[in-house]
Amino acid sequence: MTWRLLAWSGIAVAALVPIVGGIWLFTLPATSAFRVQPPIATQEHDATLAALKPKRARPLIAIIGINDMTETTDYLMPYGILKRADIADVVTLATGPGPVTLFPVLKVEPDATIAAFDAAHPDGADYVIVPAMSRDDDPAVMQWIRRQAEQGAVIVGICAGGKVVAATGLLDGRRATTHWFYLKNWRDNHPAIRYVADRRIVVDRGVATTTGISASMPMSLTLIEAIAGREKAEAVAREIGLAGWDARHDSNAFKFTRPFALTAIRNTLAFWNREQLGLALVPDVDEVSLALVADSWSRTYRSHAATFAASADPVTTRNGLRIYPQIVATSWPADRLLPAVGATPPAQALDQVLAGIEARYGSGTADFVAVQLEYPRGHAVR
Repeated sequence: MTWRLLAWSGIAVAALVPIVGGIWLFTLPATSAFRVQPPIATQEHDATLAALKPKRARPLIAIIGINDMTETTDYLMPYGILKRADIADVVTLATGPGPVTLFPVLKVEPDATIAAFDAAHPDGADYVIVPAMSRDDDPAVMQWIRRQAEQGAVIVGICAGGKVVAATGLLDGRRATTHWFYLKNWRDNHPAIRYVADRRIVVDRGVATTTGISASMPMSLTLIEAIAGREKAEAVAREIGLAGWDARHDSNAFKFTRPFALTAIRNTLAFWNREQLGLALVPDVDEVSLALVADSWSRTYRSHAATFAASADPVTTRNGLRIYPQIVATSWPADRLLPAVGATPPAQALDQVLAGIEARYGSGTADFVAVQLEYPRGHAVR
């Protein structure tokens, strides 16, 4: 993992800067605990679904990214789940021509540029999914999201994509949420936002936001339910291996704790002990599983996942997305080869990869990754 990637994530920098004054560490909470949250009231759930209804019988969903540094799982997970459901036309977009480089790993060929999309769909999309990006205020992204909202699209900020949506002004005066790590600056920079705690998904007047990276899975299933009904959403949830997907969340469980900071410092400073782990990129790979595996192993600060294939040509995934291998190779050293993707349902891939991280680097690093993803590891409500 390069220093540029570490700097963009913010976590290592935030942990390392105060290290000179070690007292800072002792001001952090020693731990955090999960609290069981009450079920979402039927009235609230029904209101969320009503607010997410599309304008077309078969909706058009656009996932927007900038060509350099768009978050991996935010971009790929909604695509993989919504394409699997086949209840909408789903397209991946970039602000300019050429591939989209994802953070912290993978490079994909989008379906179109935003200019080509506008020419083909002058009435706009039903939904615009906004991932986290390396720049919150890219001018092309700002203009395009505002125009789509004016045309009636529901804007969906995934995880720290809520910072991008906030920069457009669309969250001013609205209820919203975002990833825990960015919450304070997000609220300081946009005081008109009405932050809602303890919810994975918040929808207010045509704009939806979610908590951490892992929330793109329940958000996608909620969209499927809004578009095609509960039965269809349950069928897709069974396919991907997810038992439930309501909006319950314990926001207080995700914070900058002492173990989290110490793991960030320890793993970052151990630069001599960093590994490049190989992940075979094969045709028809499931996008959700691939994103979760590659993203998680690249967030340990001990390892970085690298996709490899026998040629430099892009590989076509299960739902038609083209992904470029990072390295041309026919094999990888066995001790640094990650298990093949696709052996388990996509929703279970994250638990599996966190177990693998724990076995390789210890429980502290596995918990460190789970907290970055804002994933309630080991808890039933996800």
